[in-house]
Amino acid sequence: MATALILFAHGARDPEWANPMRRVQAAVRQRAAGIPVELAFLEFMAPTLPDCAAALVAGGADKVVVMPMFIARGGHLKNEVPAMLATLGSTYPAVEFVLGGAVGENEMVVQAMADAALVSAGMELA
Repeated sequence: MATALILFAHGARDPEWANPMRRVQAAVRQRAAGIPVELAFLEFMAPTLPDCAAALVAGGADKVVVMPMFIARGGHLKNEVPAMLATLGSTYPAVEFVLGGAVGENEMVVQAMADAALVSAGMELA
């Protein structure tokens, strides 16, 4: 089974907005050599989730994990994204599409953001 990962971000009109997401993609690729890792956007930017999925399936992926690079699970992740994955599942019935949880809800990320907030504010870490 060839598994691939799509880091799925919201997107923005400002192209520089994606720079931190590209850094995350590069870090994941470095840590998980041999696993295809792509970056897709919900809106305003390319590539889209369907575009990335199509490329990964064409490259032999039969399982695609979509990891939302969102702070929390809001309307997009509760409604739009599951519908998008259902469409992808219908388009590629031999491929398993898995939706991960919002990365910002992971305790490691919560603690990292707390540390970053304190450091950025010039306060000591406890």
